[in-house]
This record gives sequence, structure tokens and C-alpha cells, in this order.
Amino acid sequence: MKPLVIKDARFVISNTNINKCPQDGKPEYAFIGRSNVGKSSLINMLTGRSKLAMTSSMPGKTLLINHFIVNDEWYLVDLPGYGYAKRSKSQNEQLQDIISGYILGREQMTLLFVLVDARHAPQNIDLEFFRWLGENGVPFSIIFTKADKLTRSALASNVSAYKKTLLQEWEELPPVFVTSSETALGRNEILQYINEINETL
Repeated sequence: MKPLVIKDARFVISNTNINKCPQDGKPEYAFIGRSNVGKSSLINMLTGRSKLAMTSSMPGKTLLINHFIVNDEWYLVDLPGYGYAKRSKSQNEQLQDIISGYILGREQMTLLFVLVDARHAPQNIDLEFFRWLGENGVPFSIIFTKADKLTRSALASNVSAYKKTLLQEWEELPPVFVTSSETALGRNEILQYINEINETL
């Protein structure tokens, strides 16, 4: 199957309440990860729109659920990043409520893409998040970002080590994608995967 061709992608709405999310029943593919993992850059790369999602050098900037409609057929959803240490306890609790409210309460969420930085060893906060997804039966895939920041061998080694860590707890791994927002690595694979899922809905 050919990768999905993105003819149109545009911002629809930002909010903190799933009851205010679009009610048209279209499938939603949500993206989440630790603060500063490169989520906005990845969304812009996937859609081919350089300023669709606002990127920021300041981690912890996205505090809202952002919906973007793609080809008038499905939504790409930008969720707040987790694990930003400089937020207050009450801010973090509020964010957890927003994130868990969407992930567990949004029927239209077809799949969650969890982004991890390919440069780092597995972080406890990510592993705990995967565990929580598993316990709640949430369908997800893993996207490694910033692959261009590593040599090919270091990248392969890091991804392999990450998979090995996950397999200590998981019987099988979810789909894994390796990406670079700079070089568009992984773009076709992710869009093809979304297309394949859309074809089954």
C-alpha cells in the first residue's frame, strides 16, 4: 500500500476538555511524549506544513489538546508533553488529568503514538507511561525522534537497547518507527501505517 498523500492539513481547535473536542466521529491519531521530544516538529514533518504545530525551544509549552484535520478525513491530535520538571505540582496534576482524560475517555482515539528521543537510554518516566498504557489496554506505537543526531550505528544500538528493555516486561512490542524531522526519515512509513488503519475502519 502506498503512503498516505496529505493534500490538506489545518488547525481546528485547542482545549483542555474532551467534551469540547470535535464530535464528528472521525478517527484520531494522537501524539504524546516527554517535553522537548520534538513532537511539534514531527507533526509538521508528517503533514508537510512547516508551521502547522508551533515549535518552541522552551520545553513544556503545549498545555492543550490540539486538533488538526487531515484531508478532511481524520484528526492528528497534539497532546501536552509529560515529565517537565519545572511545572508546579498542581500544574502537573492538571496536565495528568487532561492527558488521562483524553487517552482513556476519547472513543475516537484510534491510536496513540508515543515519542521517545533516540539519543537517550530508556527513561523511567517513559517506561512507566508504557506500563500505564498496557494496564489500561490503550493501543499505541513508539516513534523514535531525532535520529539525525546520531550515527547510524549509535542509532541502531540505542533502538535495540530500548527494545530489549521493553521486552523485559512486554511479551511483544508495538510497532516501532524511527524518524527525523530534519530529513523526513520515517514519514512514509508512519503515513502508510495510518492509511492501513484507516482502510480497516
